[in-house]
Amino acid sequence: MLSITETDVLIIGGGPAGASAALFLAKKGIASVIIDKEKFPRDKICGDALSGKVVEVLNKLDKTLAAELNNNEKFLGSWGVNFFAPSGQLLRVPFKTRKQNENAPGFISKRMDFDNWLVEKAKANEKITLVVNTEIRNYAAHDDGITATSKDEKNFKAKIVIACDGAYSSFAKNLAGIATEPAHNCFGLRAYYRNVAGMDNENFIELHFLKEILPGYFWIFPLPGGYANVGIGMRADKMHNKKINLKKAFEKIIKTNPAIAARFKTAEKIGEIKLFGLPLGSKKRKLSGNNYMLCGDAAQLIDPFTGEGIGNAMMSGMYAALQAEVCLKQNNFSATLMEDYDKALYKRLWPELRLSYRLQQLVNVPSVFNYVVRKANSNPTLREAISCMFEDLDVRARLKNPAFYFKLLFS
Repeated sequence: MLSITETDVLIIGGGPAGASAALFLAKKGIASVIIDKEKFPRDKICGDALSGKVVEVLNKLDKTLAAELNNNEKFLGSWGVNFFAPSGQLLRVPFKTRKQNENAPGFISKRMDFDNWLVEKAKANEKITLVVNTEIRNYAAHDDGITATSKDEKNFKAKIVIACDGAYSSFAKNLAGIATEPAHNCFGLRAYYRNVAGMDNENFIELHFLKEILPGYFWIFPLPGGYANVGIGMRADKMHNKKINLKKAFEKIIKTNPAIAARFKTAEKIGEIKLFGLPLGSKKRKLSGNNYMLCGDAAQLIDPFTGEGIGNAMMSGMYAALQAEVCLKQNNFSATLMEDYDKALYKRLWPELRLSYRLQQLVNVPSVFNYVVRKANSNPTLREAISCMFEDLDVRARLKNPAFYFKLLFS
C-alpha cells in the first residue's frame, strides 16, 4: 500500500509565494506542508530585485525581517530606479527621500540567497514541514480534498492546496485549466556580470527601453560584491512577430549599443546566460476553485510594465493564508468561498496591474514613451505614480481620485 501524508494545507513550491503562505499560516497557528522539487539553496532565474512590496509583506509578517535584510551582506539596499527612454533620456525616480539610519525601501539579492533565506525561516518554524527533492506529477480532486502524487509515488492529501509551482505550473494547467497566452506572457534572459562600469552610487536599478525590443526592456541591476544582474525581457507575441532571437538581441546590445557597450568593455560574464518565462498579470484570471488557490507565477501575477514578480508572489501567499484560515474555521473549501481570495488579491493588485498594462501598451510607441519621460521629468505627480509601482505604497486611492489625473495632466 502506498504511503500517504495528510495535512490541512499542502503548499506546492517553496519559493517566495509558498514560503510566505506557510509563514503567515504558522503565524495563525496553522500547520502546513511545503513540497518542492528541488533542494535549497537552489538557483532561480530572475531579475533579483526585491521591491517595496516585498518589504511591505515582510513587515506584516515580522517587523524585524526587513532590518535583518538591511544588515545582511547578501542583500544590497536600493533607493530607486533609472528609466531610459528610447531616446536615451534618463528619468531618475527615487523610491522615497532617504533619511539617516533608515532601512532601504527595496533590495537586490540573488534569488538563490533570498529564497534560501526565506525557506530557512520556514524550516525553523515548528508548524511548517518542508519536503524537498520531491516532484509532484499527478493531482486528483476528491469531494473531501486533493491528492498529489510525486514522481517517486509518495502521496499527499490536503483539504486545501496552495499551488505555488511557478511559471509552468502543472497544477494551474492540469487542474485549474489556466493556459499561457503569448500576449500575456514574457520571456526573460538573465546573465551575471562582474565589474560593469557606471553603476549608480545609490544602487538604482536600470531599465533601458530600447526601440528594437519594445514593449520590453534591457536591465542592469546592481548586486552585492561588485556583481550585476543583466538581462532582457520581451513579450512573447512581439518576439514572434518581430522574429527576435532574445540571446542574439542581448549580445548585440552589450556589444554595440552606444549607451551600454562601453560599460561592458572590462566586465566579466559569470556563468551561463539563462532564459525563463514570465507569465504577466495583464488580464484577470480565476485563481481558485474547490479546495485550491493559485499563487505567484502559477497565478500569472507578474507586473507587465516593471517585471515585478517577487512582491506580488509574496502578497498572493499572504492573502492565500488569510483565506485558508477562513475556510478551515468554516470547514468549507468550496469554490464559492475560495473565490474571496481572488477578490481580495485583485482588489489589492489589479489597479497597479491594470495601470502597468496601459503603460506597457504606451511604451510600444517610442515617440509616445519619449514624451512621457520628458513629461515625468517636469511632473512630480507622474514621477510619484511610477515610483509607487516599486514601493510599498498603495496607489488605489490615487487612481480613484479625479484630482490625481488633473494633476497628472496639468501640473
